Amino acid sequence: MANTASAKKRIRSSERRRLRNRTFRVSGRTYVKKARALISGGKLEDAEAAVRQAASTLDKSAAKGIIHPRNAARRKGRLMRALAAAQKS
Repeated sequence: MANTASAKKRIRSSERRRLRNRTFRVSGRTYVKKARALISGGKLEDAEAAVRQAASTLDKSAAKGIIHPRNAARRKGRLMRALAAAQKS
């Protein structure tokens, strides 16, 4: 347990940040899942819009420091590659 006032304040502020960051992290995962489901389902027009939405959410999360920028880039690259492969076939 924290002893000093500043340590107690850090606990409170980090909890607020954790809850705020969680929404961005979860929404990024949700959009990626939706995009993957549409790609595998063959709905390429809808999948293209979902991939754009997922990429935007990942970029925002990276800009805010919620996820690492390379993590966002890797996830976006995998999504784009899956979409391109689905469009070819």
